Amino acid sequence: MKKVTVIKVRRLGEGNVNSDLQWLGNSLGLFNLRDRDSSCFRIFITLIKKSNHDPISSDEIAERLHLSRGTVVHHLIKLMDSGIVVREKEGYLLRENNLQRLVLDLQRDAESLFAELKEVAKEIDERM
Repeated sequence: MKKVTVIKVRRLGEGNVNSDLQWLGNSLGLFNLRDRDSSCFRIFITLIKKSNHDPISSDEIAERLHLSRGTVVHHLIKLMDSGIVVREKEGYLLRENNLQRLVLDLQRDAESLFAELKEVAKEIDERM
């Protein structure tokens, strides 16, 4: 089960990679106000930089970012639930090795979900 969240967020600071990455993550519902030290954003950036399909362990992420392993695992679970991160070979990595492919995969997931919702709604309508 994946939770796909899309939020329409006003884009600020176009052309600034950091702002654009923040906007992308916010639009995907990854970051929230409780993430005061931007730990989820920092983990996301670490995984993007490591997107050559070499998994990175939660311990390595925690060490690099000076975060507790518990904090890292909490955010990794959130990223996995959203379908953005996968666990592989005792580590974690982005589902795709670049952001454009990642967004296309998420789009396909959403389209598939809406196709199924449409079919079930049709069946319900026909029975009522």
